[in-house]
Amino acid sequence: MLVRPVLPVLDYVVNYDYITKVLCVNKAKPSMHCNGKCHLMKELAKAADEQKQQSEKKSVQQQAEVLFCQAITPLLVPNPFIAETKPVQTGYCNLYFHMGHTSVFHPPALIS
Repeated sequence: MLVRPVLPVLDYVVNYDYITKVLCVNKAKPSMHCNGKCHLMKELAKAADEQKQQSEKKSVQQQAEVLFCQAITPLLVPNPFIAETKPVQTGYCNLYFHMGHTSVFHPPALIS
């Protein structure tokens, strides 16, 4: 992208003599000291137009890509090796009984 505007300037520098003598629009008016700058401006304008057209094409392509985008839904396949688990219903009943005695059991003392 950055090279495109430099190419016409590089061409102007390399072919300076040819551009000033043949391609310059104002070669009949040497008092203007144009020296082919008019040709350089035309080439820079062409390069800018081409770059603008390419950027418009890129933006149209990007819009088209977004337009045809479709979300991918995951495919869910049931696993035959994992059995379905059902909740186990037990008949648990709290049969624990606690006597609320405060005394502590002591074994009988031996009398000898």
